[in-house]
Amino acid sequence: MHQSGRKPKLLKDYAAPDYFIEEVDLDVALAPKATRISSKLRLRPNPKVATGGRPLVLDGEGLALESLALNGKKLAPKDYELKDGSLTIPRVPAQPFTLEMVTLCDPEANTALSGLYLSRGTYCTQCEPEGFRRITYFIDRPDVLAVYTVRIEADRAATPVLLSNGNPVAQGDIPGTSRHFAVWHDPFPKPSYLFALVGGNLASVPDSFVTASGRKVALTIYIEPGKEDRCAWAMESLKRAMRWDEERFGREYDLDVFNIVAVSDFNMGAMENKGLNIFNDKLVLARPDTASDADYASIEGVIAHEYFHNWTGDRVTCRDWFQLCLKEGLTVFRDQEFTGDTRSGPVERIAAVRMLKTHQFPEDAGPLAHPVRPASYIEINNFYTSTVYEKGAEVCRMLQTLLGREGFRKGLDLYFERHDGEAVTVEDFVEAMADVSGRDLNQFMLWYTQSGTPELACSLEYDAHTKTARLAVSQVVPPTPGQTRKEPMLIPLKVGLIGANGDELPLKLDGKEPSTDGLLEVTMREQVFAFRDIPAPPTLSLLRGFSAPVRITTSLDPNQIEFLMTHDSDPFNRWQAAQTFASNLLVSAARAATDHERINKREASRLAQAIGATASDASLLPAYRAEFLKLPSESDVARELARNVDTDAVRNARETLRAMIGSEIGETLAELYEASAPSGPYSPDPESAGRRALRGAALDLLVATAAPAEIARAERHYREASNMTDAIAPLSILSHLQVAARDETLGHFYARWQDEPLVLDKWFAVQARAARPDSVETVHALLSHPKFSLKNPNRIRALIGSFAHANPTGLNREDGAGYELLAGQALEIDRFNPHVAARLLGAFESWRILEPVRQARAKAVLENLAARPLSADSYEIVTKTLGGA
Repeated sequence: MHQSGRKPKLLKDYAAPDYFIEEVDLDVALAPKATRISSKLRLRPNPKVATGGRPLVLDGEGLALESLALNGKKLAPKDYELKDGSLTIPRVPAQPFTLEMVTLCDPEANTALSGLYLSRGTYCTQCEPEGFRRITYFIDRPDVLAVYTVRIEADRAATPVLLSNGNPVAQGDIPGTSRHFAVWHDPFPKPSYLFALVGGNLASVPDSFVTASGRKVALTIYIEPGKEDRCAWAMESLKRAMRWDEERFGREYDLDVFNIVAVSDFNMGAMENKGLNIFNDKLVLARPDTASDADYASIEGVIAHEYFHNWTGDRVTCRDWFQLCLKEGLTVFRDQEFTGDTRSGPVERIAAVRMLKTHQFPEDAGPLAHPVRPASYIEINNFYTSTVYEKGAEVCRMLQTLLGREGFRKGLDLYFERHDGEAVTVEDFVEAMADVSGRDLNQFMLWYTQSGTPELACSLEYDAHTKTARLAVSQVVPPTPGQTRKEPMLIPLKVGLIGANGDELPLKLDGKEPSTDGLLEVTMREQVFAFRDIPAPPTLSLLRGFSAPVRITTSLDPNQIEFLMTHDSDPFNRWQAAQTFASNLLVSAARAATDHERINKREASRLAQAIGATASDASLLPAYRAEFLKLPSESDVARELARNVDTDAVRNARETLRAMIGSEIGETLAELYEASAPSGPYSPDPESAGRRALRGAALDLLVATAAPAEIARAERHYREASNMTDAIAPLSILSHLQVAARDETLGHFYARWQDEPLVLDKWFAVQARAARPDSVETVHALLSHPKFSLKNPNRIRALIGSFAHANPTGLNREDGAGYELLAGQALEIDRFNPHVAARLLGAFESWRILEPVRQARAKAVLENLAARPLSADSYEIVTKTLGGA
């Protein structure tokens, strides 16, 4: 049915709950079609709300109510009102009271994978954001925190493992039956979205961890039997994360056990339920022959992310869903810091900024733009976005930049001290930072409330007479949906001045002590910063370390950008200079509806020589050198074009430049390729992974020349691969080409891995991402493949998601076939899994920047979708993308 009548929820309308639930006793009798949940809730009126006999309203969806009792007295149907979505009891006591009820739910029929569902024989829950109401009637909102005791029973043979949050307190057989039970108690109050339950026939991999205070914690990973040999990396990553959080932020784990469960059917990547993290199995299972270096890195990062939520999300949680960035942005920042500390800081920073610019910058520039803390939503599932996560992390990073690492740590300590066990707001978090630093952070709060990517225009003028360099900075925050007028923001801008010999020049601002970190604070629409005692015209290095999530325009000419490529001491900015040089070439070519003559050969040669020199510099980490060999993506170029984008022209320009670079420095690339060859057994450590990344990046540019010898090199690389990284790299490279080697390697890969679901996802994804004229037809054919299923989120993401989000040429094919394909599949998925469907439809967000023909075709498809019956999730995305909501 249409959702057009559904009103948005507004942050300004927040009201505290009329009642709190302090204790929850659940008794869950698992059965595939009729799981019975007996719940006992201890409630009390909120003393800060004048209840005045207000009714008790509980949320509930898809439940059958068997019985209901208030303070031990059974209620008759006339004593309550049961509607779709709620249970209302008009009269309840003004003092604390107990509510008991028995409900039934159907895990087997739960295809939305929200609440309690059955996945390949395993019972599993997903309660964030509003899934608990599909298990029992409840005040299902994050500011209602309760202590849970959970008893689970099930058939012992079919479901031998029974897990929930907290610590295990009892287990045993149920006399006279084939069933058994387990009881779990979580002593820490938590909101209902953090409730978790798992029951199934699962194998386990145990380990332990001794905390800084000497407590021994039992660690266990539960997986499908037969996959025990794929858990070692996840377990190592967990223990590294636990130790790092103690050392870096002073956060120690608080329960006796920490359990992870990996399941195949999961809408999310993972979920931080207190003491019982539930993971998509692709983010747990790894073995050298089945998982790539990228998989190992993702597992390490997401394991850490979910563990870090124990404090930033579980112990201190969100008051309401508008505050989602409070747990997600902060925890993304913490996992990025973890990766930077345990791997390579510059490489992690490059990866984080790539993701931000690829996903969040277009979001900020399009119809789905919203603040880091949204002011309204129709369906909260749609706000698990790059803005909330990645930009939210950048906001936390800016606070650390402004306060210093030690100051940020003190602020976080105060935040935990004040709010442990509470549901809080962004203001509470920023207030703790302000209080420890003594700073007024009111202007900084605009990062949470204003949408859009700030734009800085910077120019440097040098006065030889006074030996002064003046940096003029102007800022503007562009208008976004619902926000046409913006205030100037507090932007931490890190800069450097570099002399002609490549030396860093001391930064002495007028009237201030010399700056040691080059940090400027831009607070006004127009500002000038004057640097004294500069002996000669310097080259300006701007936004070092990407100190703020902003767009920069400068007066730097190609010679200065080339100079920064080789001399900037800031590793991020050195890489960014190469990206800027390449992007300028690609944008010019794409605007000219390019052919190879449109790319300036001299400029391309300069770029090639500069990146070749850096890639060959053995003093730099291999992973960093590999980044230098990667050109800006097609999405990066489209973003810089900003309007009238012809995706074919962008693709052609990029492929032409890649071929020119591959030819220009072919000998260097071949030497790098050979020098990076494996010399021992596979290891996922950062140094080894970096060498493989460098070798793969060199191979990619060599094959871009289309020389038969290089295509043969890629085919040989695949045949000789002894691990998944070395197999998937040439497979991905060849997948774009129209050569026999492509079909042969794809056929071989399928024959070997057809019975390994996670590996087969890679096979689907490689073909969906391939920028070929027949990519739409390829995806259509794969939709009918016997190994494809619309009911498995991983397989949907691998095929349809990869096509929609990672193949701009295919999606934006001029005849509109890519749009029709995506819309048709999303519409079908929306019938049973709205969450996944809405994520797919987000791929339309940048349709307005396309050239007129593609723009018209995309709009027609969106308008057709808007006229169809949609879930609330998809309705919100489609109408906002069209600009109608």
